[in-house]
Amino acid sequence: MRTRVSLPASEAGLVLAIRVARAFAAQCGLCATAADRLCVVVEEWLSNVVEHGEPAPGSRLMMRLERDEGGLHATFTDAGQAFDPRHTPAFEGPNTERGGGAGLELVRAWAEIADYRYTRGRNRLVLRVTT
Repeated sequence: MRTRVSLPASEAGLVLAIRVARAFAAQCGLCATAADRLCVVVEEWLSNVVEHGEPAPGSRLMMRLERDEGGLHATFTDAGQAFDPRHTPAFEGPNTERGGGAGLELVRAWAEIADYRYTRGRNRLVLRVTT
């Protein structure tokens, strides 16, 4: 089973991505815990892209969700700054001054980074989500 969606690089796109992920989880028959994990991974990753990745104005985010015998995969592409989540500092707790800071750690806890590439001005991240 697979779904792919093009989203605006904005808060509205983030809301739509979560709805798509929730519907995909239901179609796949994921248990509530796995569905929640998928939605959190989608929300946290795309929130980071929108808030910190500085995607090009008017650009689109692409999200592909796939479930097969190899597991549950989420693939994201965006036109933001190059950012390889495999090469970031160790998590030292949430940012108490501005809030947040735990999103990438949640993504790492509930998904394995299967692949990351930055090609022709676009990030491409493939995650294997824990079910």
